[in-house]
Amino acid sequence: MSPDPAELLVVGGGPVGLAAAIEARTAGMSVTMIEPRTGPVDKACGEGLMPGTVTALAQLGVCVQGSPFRGIRYVASDGSTTATHHFSAGVGLGVRRTVLHAALARRAAEAGVIRHSGRVVGLRRTGREAAARAGIGVEVELDDGTAIGGNWLLGCDGLHSLIRREAGLERGSNRRRFGIRRHAAVSPWADVVEVHWSAIGEAYVTPISDTEVGIAVLGPRGWSFDEAVAAFPTLARRLAGVTWTSSARGAGPLQQRVSSPVSGRVLLVGDAAGYVDALTGEGLRIGLACAHAAVQAVLTGRPQDYPSDWRSLTREYRWLTSGLVTATRVPLVRRVLVPVAARLPSVFGAAVDALAR
Repeated sequence: MSPDPAELLVVGGGPVGLAAAIEARTAGMSVTMIEPRTGPVDKACGEGLMPGTVTALAQLGVCVQGSPFRGIRYVASDGSTTATHHFSAGVGLGVRRTVLHAALARRAAEAGVIRHSGRVVGLRRTGREAAARAGIGVEVELDDGTAIGGNWLLGCDGLHSLIRREAGLERGSNRRRFGIRRHAAVSPWADVVEVHWSAIGEAYVTPISDTEVGIAVLGPRGWSFDEAVAAFPTLARRLAGVTWTSSARGAGPLQQRVSSPVSGRVLLVGDAAGYVDALTGEGLRIGLACAHAAVQAVLTGRPQDYPSDWRSLTREYRWLTSGLVTATRVPLVRRVLVPVAARLPSVFGAAVDALAR
């Protein structure tokens, strides 16, 4: 039997979907979240929460335990040059994605979010009169043949969003860049997130606990984790002989384009709303901010406001990340990036602080 219609359907129970559900429920809306996976949801990502993300989570009533880090360090592949900037305000947290997800899920349950276990396979929209009469502006079909209706829908179902495709908002991907993540049993050797640069990719080292670090690599399709680490000699030496505490997990392609983040009563949030690249490590901060904006648009009944809010919230991220990704396709830029950052500490620091807030 299908549940009663909700004022808001949230498709996708990752961190952004949970945050949106908490926001809406705290504002008094009835919320049904649809997610096929059970237990804490994992994802191949850097697992570093910027100071702004930590603040946003606290505002949602979510408290997470993790390993503090104070800034970002760029490292040349051979270790010959580094550029380090400590955040001007606040600290970040290295948090296993499963730990973060569990904390958000607990808060969502406390707030009264209804969780429905199922996989969405289709999307149907009703006419304006039917929506006003029955309170159902959109309906999703599940893989068990049932349907769930709601007045509004937030598509928070990630990089490969079915809602994005079903709503006719997808514009494809260049399929150039992918990510892989793994964890190592080794004490963090720095109080910062290190970004190692090679000729074709990057590796992020995030402190997760006193005895563990996460390694996330970004690069071309087909790169194995071992091949990726070998491309960073300084990092490879650090990791020689370590015990790996998780298997390699991949994600991608990283770039996803959309024609708009809204179509009628359907609003896209997080990676589903278009994604540039994980290069600057602020996807979750942007996702939480956009979740708040989407819920506000629903509460006021003004979905037409969401695209401009989304563009404003993501502008710096899209411009900086797109520019950096484009520039670093040139081998010379990759070779000089860390030395230039080291020679221009004020510029490097300003960029880091902009991403951290």
